[in-house]
Amino acid sequence: MSTAQNIYTVSQVNNYVKRLLDGDEALSRIYVRGEISNYKRYPSGHHYFTLKDEQGAIRSVLFRGSAARLRFQPDNGMKVIAFGRVTLFPRDGSYQLYVDALTPDGVGELTIAFEQLKARLEAEGLFDPAHKKPIPRMPGTVGIITSSAGAAVHDMMRILGERWPLTQVKLLGVRVQGPEAPDEIAGAIAYANRWQVADVLIVGRGGGSLEDLWAFNDERVARAIYASALPVISAVGHEPDVTISDFVADLRAATPSNAAELAVPDRLEVSAALTSLRERLLRTQTLRLRRERDRLERCRSARSLRDPMAPVNDARLALDYSVRRLAAAQERSLHAQRERLSALTAALDAMSPLKVLARGYTVTERDGALLSSVKQVELLDQLQVRFYDGTVQCTVNQIKE
Repeated sequence: MSTAQNIYTVSQVNNYVKRLLDGDEALSRIYVRGEISNYKRYPSGHHYFTLKDEQGAIRSVLFRGSAARLRFQPDNGMKVIAFGRVTLFPRDGSYQLYVDALTPDGVGELTIAFEQLKARLEAEGLFDPAHKKPIPRMPGTVGIITSSAGAAVHDMMRILGERWPLTQVKLLGVRVQGPEAPDEIAGAIAYANRWQVADVLIVGRGGGSLEDLWAFNDERVARAIYASALPVISAVGHEPDVTISDFVADLRAATPSNAAELAVPDRLEVSAALTSLRERLLRTQTLRLRRERDRLERCRSARSLRDPMAPVNDARLALDYSVRRLAAAQERSLHAQRERLSALTAALDAMSPLKVLARGYTVTERDGALLSSVKQVELLDQLQVRFYDGTVQCTVNQIKE
């Protein structure tokens, strides 16, 4: 039988268990490996999720202040190591892990953040080659956005001066490392565009660790490069280093020194090209002059210049020859037509009725109608009998068949 002093309220039990958990030093600073599930991010900025493995699960919460320090975006199925403390939430009596720090398990936090931002910006089209602007061949001014204290800026200015002394260089000094660096780099790009300080921008820094180069993986810097109306050359780190800025920029340089080489032409190469062009021009002009001299010589020895009337006389001879050919052709045509006319006349004459009448035959008519039978005639009819040389008017007195 329980006594009154052994009866506790729910809240008392929960608070007692909470004090036990909070007093356990092993649970106050604990690392827990697991897979994220049921992940939700609330408008308050707090992150709620469950960490699980093959045998169990624990509810977890990452409050807004701790979440703001994350370099990557947690997601379901991601294997992580959570650091924090295990305690009990008295209201519902369930214990949970209050997470202070979260890192990907097996892959660095920065690597995860890089891949997530890269995938998101690529999906938005910030890496699309269609948005890449051409780099001017001979820029009048090159703007460099980097640390004014680094060795990279001195290398770039030296190379720019050696390769193309005609180009003016403007340095926009910024921090390239640390939490303030992304805003300063993005601000310098916006400033350069607003005041059109250069024809092309070089944005970058010298080599370093992934942490050192992280400002150039920042979304603010990436969007500033994408929004730039001035063409941007990204020059971050060494050849193996790849940043988000490299994907967004209009041109990626392997190193800051390489960026300077890409930004301006080499005066020695341009001089050699001009010399070659001059030699080609001279050869072309020499060949053209030779052809024109040959042409002039042919014109000078042409018959038309030596005897200007020669073409006229040749034309006259050709005209006379054409006239004779035309007259001969016309005569042949007239002769053929005369012969054809004579043949047609003879044929027509042979078919003439008058020729028949001349041999003693006559044609009998009555009132202009030709008669071909005695049955067409009646007594006392007035007939006309046509001979070859005249006509006789007759009256029918007798009909014999």
